[in-house]
Amino acid sequence: MIAKITLYSNKTGELNKFLSRFYNTNLDIENSLKWEKESANPVELAEIIGIFVDNSDDYVLNMWLSLDKDVFVNVTSENADSIIRYLYERFPY
Repeated sequence: MIAKITLYSNKTGELNKFLSRFYNTNLDIENSLKWEKESANPVELAEIIGIFVDNSDDYVLNMWLSLDKDVFVNVTSENADSIIRYLYERFPY
């Protein structure tokens, strides 16, 4: 099973700004309004979810998480803690 995080923005350069800060390097995706990351270990996505929520006031972004085929959950500041807990409970490896 592959888990997927998708980030969307309506503002050009916003994804590059957020991801360059997260990865501490310039990713050069200035014109992109969508970014995806897949992981065989969904727990690895908990970090970017936490960083996204902690910085949600600074960026104009939307985050969606897919743990099951064709099922997407909108990650918000209200549900992020529950999602992160769920990742560690469902995928304890």
